[in-house]
Amino acid sequence: MSATPQETRSTCPYCGVGCGVIIETQAGAITGVRGDPEHPANFGRLCTKGSTLHLTASAAVTRQTRLLQPLQRLQRRGPTQPLAWDTALDLAADRLSGIVQAHGPDALGFYLSGQLLTEDYYVFNKLAKGLLGTNNLDTNSRLCMSSAVAGYKATLGADAPPASYADFDHADCLFIAGSNAAWAHPIAFRRIEDAKRARPGMKIVVVDPRRTDTVELADLHLAIQPGTDVMLFHGMLHIMLREGWTKPAYIAAHTSGFEALQAVVRDVAPEHAAQVCGISVQDLYEAARLFATSSSTLSLYCQGLNQSSSGTAKNAALINLHLATGQIGRPGAAPFSLTGQPNAMGGREVGGLSNLLSAHRDMANPEHRAEVAAHWGVAQVPGTPGKSAVEMFEAAADGQIKALWIACTNPAQSMPDQATVRRALQRAEFVVLQEAFASTATAEFADLLLPATTWGEKMGTVTNSERRISRVRAALPPAGEARHDWAIGVQLARRLEARLRPGQTTLFPYATDNPLAGVEAIWCEHRESTRGRDLDITGLSYERLDRQGPQQWPLPEGAPSGKVRLYEDGRFPTPDGRARFHATAYRPVAEARDERFPFSLTTGRLRDQWHGMSRTGTLGHLFGHVAEPTVQLHPDDLVRHQWKDGDLVTVQSRRGSIVLPVQASTDIGLKQAYIAMHWGAEFLSGCSATGEALAGVNALMPSAFCPGSKQPELKHAAVRISRAELPWRLVAMAWFPEDQALTVRERLKPLMAAFAFSACVPFGPAGAPDATRPARTGVLFRAAAPEAPPPELLVQIEALLGLRDTDSLRYIDAQRGQRRTVRIEPRDEDTRVTGLLLGGDTRAEVWLKTLLQEDLPAAAYGRLLLSPGAEAPVAVVSQGRTVCSCLGVSDLAIETALAHCQGRDEDRLGHLQAALKCGTNCGSCVPELKRMVRLIKPVTG
Repeated sequence: MSATPQETRSTCPYCGVGCGVIIETQAGAITGVRGDPEHPANFGRLCTKGSTLHLTASAAVTRQTRLLQPLQRLQRRGPTQPLAWDTALDLAADRLSGIVQAHGPDALGFYLSGQLLTEDYYVFNKLAKGLLGTNNLDTNSRLCMSSAVAGYKATLGADAPPASYADFDHADCLFIAGSNAAWAHPIAFRRIEDAKRARPGMKIVVVDPRRTDTVELADLHLAIQPGTDVMLFHGMLHIMLREGWTKPAYIAAHTSGFEALQAVVRDVAPEHAAQVCGISVQDLYEAARLFATSSSTLSLYCQGLNQSSSGTAKNAALINLHLATGQIGRPGAAPFSLTGQPNAMGGREVGGLSNLLSAHRDMANPEHRAEVAAHWGVAQVPGTPGKSAVEMFEAAADGQIKALWIACTNPAQSMPDQATVRRALQRAEFVVLQEAFASTATAEFADLLLPATTWGEKMGTVTNSERRISRVRAALPPAGEARHDWAIGVQLARRLEARLRPGQTTLFPYATDNPLAGVEAIWCEHRESTRGRDLDITGLSYERLDRQGPQQWPLPEGAPSGKVRLYEDGRFPTPDGRARFHATAYRPVAEARDERFPFSLTTGRLRDQWHGMSRTGTLGHLFGHVAEPTVQLHPDDLVRHQWKDGDLVTVQSRRGSIVLPVQASTDIGLKQAYIAMHWGAEFLSGCSATGEALAGVNALMPSAFCPGSKQPELKHAAVRISRAELPWRLVAMAWFPEDQALTVRERLKPLMAAFAFSACVPFGPAGAPDATRPARTGVLFRAAAPEAPPPELLVQIEALLGLRDTDSLRYIDAQRGQRRTVRIEPRDEDTRVTGLLLGGDTRAEVWLKTLLQEDLPAAAYGRLLLSPGAEAPVAVVSQGRTVCSCLGVSDLAIETALAHCQGRDEDRLGHLQAALKCGTNCGSCVPELKRMVRLIKPVTG
């Protein structure tokens, strides 16, 4: 451990933009992180999540949340006990080989992650499909990008995004469909903002049922009904044909199948398309005109198209527009799929889906299977596609798959139809979880837990959305007994070889005792598999990546550099060299609204959170922008049902239900609902009337999937919403030292099922960072029930929150189910509220929470801190909700500043940023600032 500060170049582990980071370390600890100014994906910028990465790797977070040694459960859902690595791997090999010998290799299922590195992916792909002989290997990229894969292959012939981020600077029309890039890909969105600022004449069209922060930059917003994208694109093509805006010469020279597509769209009259989509004919016409007649049109799209039972058709229908108008193969002109995870692209490159093989080879192609088998040194690779993610868990629930090996992902949070997923995890004979964090929902179901390395410790490569390969470098050795994911795979594979093919030369000759040499050997083997393929990287090496920095593929041997954009010559990787139009008629969502389920539920991301929040959810600071789970509805729907903000409602689909507060939002349409995708059982839970634990938002979502991509429809479910009759309420919250708060939250989680509704989240200090305040994190526990719970349960919650000491004020009325406890601590010649519990009447939360979270003096209140009611005995002024997480600037501060700021909107934004500094660090809040500038008019007179 060097006492001298060190710096290590690596990448950010969040979205597929692939930002470069510089990790700062000293004395064996990560002390800071900043954007890498030389990385071509971000040029030094980081979002709110990336800029706080070092905090998620602190010693306090590591001790409280990381899985640091192998653990075993002797009975399902029972306590864990530690065991040695050799014992753990021997146990795993014995169980897996025994199942293979008894039931065949297809009784195993491997479920991996787009957050693994390419080398990790490669080893497990080879282990399952080469050594064991099963194609039952899929990943959470199936939930993320498989429709993009299928769409590219169906039209352009290969899974190869043809554009680069540099094309933002060349596009005259940017067509964003099904992507809230402002929140999901914030650094890419910063580059889009730059491009718009440099060329104000660039037009931006955004297609999204919600008015997201991305829409703030748009010239045209098409707020279509959920799932109607194919109808929209067909309607646009109908108009293009009628107006003569297509490019017949390009179509004739470089494509096939246009006549069949014409036959499909001929009957899609603009009036009908507009009616189905819920937009005006004028807006439909304008979108078609901008797309077709701009000198260069770049489309950006993500989960709104992908996570659909028509995902392949949506992707292909958009690409059809590019081919029909010749908007491809030129600067600023291409269909550009934004990758959802940091290495979903790398996983696709090595064949990390159940229907793919290495280097974009197709499993159905006998020649491709033979090439892979020869490369791996095995007799054959099975030709039958394996189970996709949904199919794998359905097969396990039905008893067909006996063992599940899960690596670096959390299916008990992220998969749709959680009832089936949990039944699968319970029925499988053997569940292994290879994971960095011990706190995920899936960890509760594992028989064997194996600690893996994570960001700051891993080494290998990743590929981002623009086909750019970056080195991932370790700044620290593995925490505790954690091992690299690829090394765990290699050590398991060798044990399986000893049991299933004894005496034969190993297929996994990679040095696990020399990680850098081992991981490079894996990458070189992967590199050779790409020779002559569309993604040929035989001209790359670790040494070249170290010397020249991140590189784009293809980069074959002898090439001076990779390709910035593809298909510039009009040649496509299909048998005849032509792109193919995809003629598929519009199909509605898998579940249409009806009288029983009259709301359309959609899901999406929060600005400052990531996936299941196993990492971002460790920082109370990142809950400042959105503190707790809610379901958003249009204000008119609240009025119609006589609900108000904060009322608890039950959201029920055909598969399950959850309870959570309702929030009015004009961002969505009538009869639509929105819940952030992150809220799983780790943060949002409760117990149904039948005694079943509630499993978060994805308990509502359907497992219906696209027949082409097998990606499930995580973006839409038909639901009904009703008032939750839960009159007894509880809110409890307290500050803790940073090395205790997450442990307290973990101890509170088992109590969530004691209530019909419960949420348990961390929180951070309000306002700007202040070095004079104690370093601490808060924990908030919110619950509701039909009646007051047993007093013993509330005493237990008080004890966990440190509210049982002599510094706590207390009021109890057991007969009326009322309980109020407030902990105070002396500081700075005054006192501060540092903990509270309100049971029954919780109206005082509105001012007590402000005193606590904003660290306000409280001596003047005395025992009045126990007063009921929403009106504070002494006036309390809240700072408001955090908008700028970096600098702690609140909405109320911004509203006050804008009220006194005159001029054009652009000038007012500049004055606001100069005065409060909001949006001047990472920039993630800039779209919200623009919205506030637009809505908040200056005071006159």
